[in-house]
Amino acid sequence: MSKVKNEAKIKNPIITAVREQLEHRALWLYLLCDEAGKRGLEWSDFGSAAVKRCGLIHGENLVKKGNTDSLKGLRKTLFTKPAQMVFEMKILESTDDKLSIDFNYCPLVKAWQKAGCTDEEIATLCDIAMCGDHGIGEKYGAVLDLPKCIAKGDDICSLRYHK
Repeated sequence: MSKVKNEAKIKNPIITAVREQLEHRALWLYLLCDEAGKRGLEWSDFGSAAVKRCGLIHGENLVKKGNTDSLKGLRKTLFTKPAQMVFEMKILESTDDKLSIDFNYCPLVKAWQKAGCTDEEIATLCDIAMCGDHGIGEKYGAVLDLPKCIAKGDDICSLRYHK
């Protein structure tokens, strides 16, 4: 039986539609990794680097958009109200040098659950996907810690950016 618990509380049809788009992207990641694995490649050997590159590009664009490398700017450009609803986030702290957010739901994990991934595969896919968030943090001059993770059986994902 799976130890991963991930059920949405917000059932708004628009939020659900956005989540389905994110699930679609997460399914791509799984299928790419699955096909690579069939060809003898380790998922993290290629997936982590590719997703981090994406995060670095995204982070650079977010810094430009917000015209700041303050973590308050990251909150305003990436962790918007709609994003907060999609991931059922709670912003705990937002300063220039620290951003602490708890996620109560993850559409990526939901996609991997629907695809029939094992708990181990879900944890690995999450580690790969989080490389993008690490890349974004790097462009803000910050480090990202993830002390709790839904994909690893925790009740929430705790994202902690700090400079």
